[in-house]
Amino acid sequence: MVEYRIDRRSGVATYVQIVQQTKQALRLGLLEPGDKLPTAREVVEATAINPNTVLKAYRELEREGLVEARRGLGTFVRKSLGTAPADSPLRAELDAWASRAREAGLQRDDVAALFTAVIDEQFSKGDQE
Repeated sequence: MVEYRIDRRSGVATYVQIVQQTKQALRLGLLEPGDKLPTAREVVEATAINPNTVLKAYRELEREGLVEARRGLGTFVRKSLGTAPADSPLRAELDAWASRAREAGLQRDDVAALFTAVIDEQFSKGDQE
């Protein structure tokens, strides 16, 4: 089951954070079709956010066709998003790289900026070919 972490200082709306974290879990294979999302009450208890915020996020995920609400049963994953399982060797390599970056004194935002720049560069190459 996914555990949501809300960063109140990020400037990103809380419901958007829930949507993004759910999509990330779907991409990594941490959530698969048929899995049940935490109830709004469970998310509220874990994060101290308004239940309507959770419901708004779940409605957005449902609108996108990723989950479905079943009255009286909960909200369930309808489809997966990715092909990069959480235990991929690439993840281990990225974890080691991030560890080296941290040891080298880079801050989180520095690492994110560097990673984003490389991703943008690598994926724009495919568009040019």
